Amino acid sequence: MTLQIFPVTGIGAVRPGDDVAGMLSEALEQLRPVSGDIIVVTHKIVSKAEGAIVEIEGDEEQFRKELIESEAVSIVRRRGDLIIAETRHGFVCANAGVDRSNAEPGTMVLLPRDPDQSAHRIRLRLQRHFSADLGVIISDTFGRPWRRGLTDVAIGVSGTAAILDLKGEKDWVGRTLDVTEVAVADELASAADLVMGKASGVPAALIRGHEPGAVPGRGSDLVRPVDEDLFR
Repeated sequence: MTLQIFPVTGIGAVRPGDDVAGMLSEALEQLRPVSGDIIVVTHKIVSKAEGAIVEIEGDEEQFRKELIESEAVSIVRRRGDLIIAETRHGFVCANAGVDRSNAEPGTMVLLPRDPDQSAHRIRLRLQRHFSADLGVIISDTFGRPWRRGLTDVAIGVSGTAAILDLKGEKDWVGRTLDVTEVAVADELASAADLVMGKASGVPAALIRGHEPGAVPGRGSDLVRPVDEDLFR
């Protein structure tokens, strides 16, 4: 398998009420998506278009703290100004997804209310426009508790596998795999970020050459149930 990853340029600033699917369709014309392609979109432009933006009132740091707590269903850890929280989606992440990066001055951006549904709506529009069977992943940047640095993960998925279940398959020496599940949508989101970057203003990428998987998944498939979490 050979993967190709292309940045999707020319989208520009996104504001509440904007048609993200339409903007993506126009920007993708130069790449002409074909069946099997996967479009990875940063959650920030989806959130902005859906109006998941809050204007800062009063003291910014106090407002931010209160906003994080209102977006969280539980606080997992605190250290200084850092809050690790569980969101209503089930994500455990820094600051309950409340973000000031790439936000208009005086505002903070929240996570989409339903990233899987957002990915599904965008996919249906892109498929109609390009007459192709596509996948869509909405990505966000998460830290990892046992490793330094940040990486992008899939928070919304439509039309492609979220997890590749290899249980029962054989490894290269013939040993049966008992528990192996590959977070393939996270891997694709992270790979796409290599051409999008954190400061380049490129909010989407097209991945070509990936087999989408026989069973399409959702971003929610990647959330580990609490009863399987050994650290909470």
